[in-house]
Amino acid sequence: MASASLQFFAFILALFGVFGDITATLLPNWKVNADVGSNIITAITQMQGLWMDCTWYSTGMFSCTLKYSVLSLPVYIQAARTTMVLSCILSVFGICITTVGMKCTKLGGDPDSKSHACFAGGVCFILAGIFGLVPTSWYTREIISNFLDQTIPESSKHEPGGAVYTGFISAAFLLIAGVTFCTSCFKKQQGAWIYHPKQHHFPSTEQESNAGYNLKDYV
Repeated sequence: MASASLQFFAFILALFGVFGDITATLLPNWKVNADVGSNIITAITQMQGLWMDCTWYSTGMFSCTLKYSVLSLPVYIQAARTTMVLSCILSVFGICITTVGMKCTKLGGDPDSKSHACFAGGVCFILAGIFGLVPTSWYTREIISNFLDQTIPESSKHEPGGAVYTGFISAAFLLIAGVTFCTSCFKKQQGAWIYHPKQHHFPSTEQESNAGYNLKDYV
């Protein structure tokens, strides 16, 4: 019962991780630059994401431009696109597989099949968390290195946006969920691997005495 509750808790964490992973992939605020200027009325907030760049004006106007050219993008953005999409796909697969393998569901057949499905879903969550953690870390490193570079003007420097923090939190949720699923299945399989010695049943003394008595009758 405790293992089923732990799996359900991990499944909830995985759901938050999947939604956060997809949200972080689509959000345009991976890095943000707020240019207030001399007048706060004409303040401009520039945001750059994996798929589009957006500009928000203090007057209420909002405009976005899609990044159509893939080859013109920096290497870290191309890698972030690929790994984040893979993370989303693996996390969705993990949700589908663990739904079959969880103890609180009636899908998946026998307990061994459910245990294997649960373990496979946990592996998908772990891979999704790794694929989500790598691009956010690399993207953050590029932002910080450009921010500390003295040769870059202040107007071209950016800070990490909300999408980066969302990606970090989602990756942590997916990693915790994946480790929890794999650990719960491993404990179950470990209990099945314990060797139970065969019990040898020896005949009682009463049966031996009866057998001896019967043999005496034939002498």
